Amino acid sequence: MDNLVYRELLDHLYDGVYFVDLNRIITFWNKSAERITGYSEDEVLGKGCCDNLLAHVDEGGNPLCQSGCPLLATVKDGKRREINTYLRHKNGHMLPALVKVNAIRNSKGAIIGGIQSFADNSAVMAIRERAADLEKMTLIDPLTGVGNRRYADMSLQNKLSELKRYGWPFGVLFADLDDFKRVNDTFGHEAGDEVLKIVARTMLNNLRSFDFIFRWGGEEFLIIVANVDELQLRASAERLRVMVRNAGLRLGSKTIRITVSIGGTLVKIDDSEKSILTRIDDYMYQCKKAGRNRCLIDNFCCTPSAKVIR
Repeated sequence: MDNLVYRELLDHLYDGVYFVDLNRIITFWNKSAERITGYSEDEVLGKGCCDNLLAHVDEGGNPLCQSGCPLLATVKDGKRREINTYLRHKNGHMLPALVKVNAIRNSKGAIIGGIQSFADNSAVMAIRERAADLEKMTLIDPLTGVGNRRYADMSLQNKLSELKRYGWPFGVLFADLDDFKRVNDTFGHEAGDEVLKIVARTMLNNLRSFDFIFRWGGEEFLIIVANVDELQLRASAERLRVMVRNAGLRLGSKTIRITVSIGGTLVKIDDSEKSILTRIDDYMYQCKKAGRNRCLIDNFCCTPSAKVIR
């Protein structure tokens, strides 16, 4: 089977696939890699995967391309690896990906490079399918593609009813972009809209299929996190904060970065919609006063190295 046939087969795979040589220079990039990442073959061939083009990070937001790269480790020891990671799309948003790595060997068994395949997390696909259905019911924010405020009110009331009737726990997060006016004033409202889209996509991609995200208004987002305890809610909030911090909008040679302050609470059985919203709004503003880019969940600051707020 010649190289053209192999290329044709790889281009028809659903997963993204790319090859690197021993210096981690990208030598092959299939069509699904283009579709998933937004980067064309011409933009990546001949570049090093260590150039951090996709900005792979782990769940803690730690960069993998400079340290902890599974592809580099496999090229060195020949062992197969599989890891859940996050990569930055060409448009700037972060998305989860299941990465699988294998060594490429010549006819004598010597390692001559590596092959990495990656695919969208299946839970993300479920969220996107649900979003498409909701759009038909005019419950989607037209700019960001997440739920609108009307849908947020409906969902919050439904979750409260389930809590009171069945005892099903849930938490609510209120996320507000930090210093967003600066983005609009410096780069214009069109760039500001793109940043809102990137933040929405990043948070959407890092929620489970049964969690919900809504644009509450302006640069504010409300997230309902189902079936969690307090520790799990803190972890969810911190993951969203970290992933937004790692996202960014590329404008020419510049990248617009944004951070987010998140207030959250585990809902109590005697709560009302008003009491929930009052509490999370207060926590969010405490985050702003304490320096922004942090999470405060029921008076516990879960952001590493941030000052604890009491």
